[in-house]
Amino acid sequence: METNVTNKKPSECQNINDVRNEIDNIDNAIITLLSERFDYVKEVVKYKEKTSASAEASDRKKAVIEKRRQWAEEKGLNPDIIEDIYTRLIQYFISEEKKIMHL
Repeated sequence: METNVTNKKPSECQNINDVRNEIDNIDNAIITLLSERFDYVKEVVKYKEKTSASAEASDRKKAVIEKRRQWAEEKGLNPDIIEDIYTRLIQYFISEEKKIMHL
């Protein structure tokens, strides 16, 4: 899914303000997508057992991290940084799942 959230390509920017505006557009889109992702996290709770192990879903977590590392490498990003970001993100979402589950 390629979504263009910018108004200009990097090479089309005329000054630092253009560049910063485009970065802001990208960051806004990232945060919007994270919010959407969280909506799915809240939905998945309906399909899980109400246990800590179910919320943790260790095998799924490991598979997600591995896939994000692969995607990062394919896009020329540092997979260690992406792993760190996703590890923190997933841990946050797990804690939110546990709240919903009353664990």
